Amino acid sequence: MKINFNKVNIDKSWINIIHKELNSPYIIELKKFLYNEIKNNIIYPKCQNIFCAFQKTTFDDIKIVILGQDPYHNFNQANGLAFSVNDHINIPPSLLNIYKEIANDIIGFKIPKSGNLTKWALQGILLLNSVLTVRKNMPGSHQNKGWEIFTDNIIHYISQNKKNIIFLLWGKYAASKGKLIDKKKHYIFYAAHPSPLSAHKGFFGCNHFSKSNRILKHSNKSIIDWQI
Repeated sequence: MKINFNKVNIDKSWINIIHKELNSPYIIELKKFLYNEIKNNIIYPKCQNIFCAFQKTTFDDIKIVILGQDPYHNFNQANGLAFSVNDHINIPPSLLNIYKEIANDIIGFKIPKSGNLTKWALQGILLLNSVLTVRKNMPGSHQNKGWEIFTDNIIHYISQNKKNIIFLLWGKYAASKGKLIDKKKHYIFYAAHPSPLSAHKGFFGCNHFSKSNRILKHSNKSIIDWQI
């Protein structure tokens, strides 16, 4: 299956900005790279799910943005949402640590058996990876091919055209995106990455989930039901 950049599957609220980006000059090289990858390799997520974050969360409904780096690279894991996996797939260690932190932060939360975060996306959490594709079994293989320009521009667009959005930036890579966000208009929370290598260095105990809900409640917005 090929990616049709002229007809990507996104919610209509994203059409103007995304179609503008996908018709920008830098996309030409990204297209060439991806077409060659699809021809000669297996990439994740499935082509129809590459823009899933923009299918499940409308621009109008964004409350929280959670940034990841690139998709999971093992068979049938990635579903186009950052940190999320398809149904019936073992929960990856970073996501399990996210669940553990929520359990410590939100009264009544029970660690789920599913790692599919679609429920969060439908509540207004944009689960956005900086790089939207990856080659099978090769993490980071699609970095520096153009996706970062695309997603940086999306982050900047959100910053410029929305207000009071909560950005959760976990790890040094996500933290580097803070420069794209207007700190006077939005809430930005930083923490260590939830990976087992770093979760104990500041992710556990960050309380980002209860903090986010307090802000939403104060802003007269519906809070997030974090339970999957």
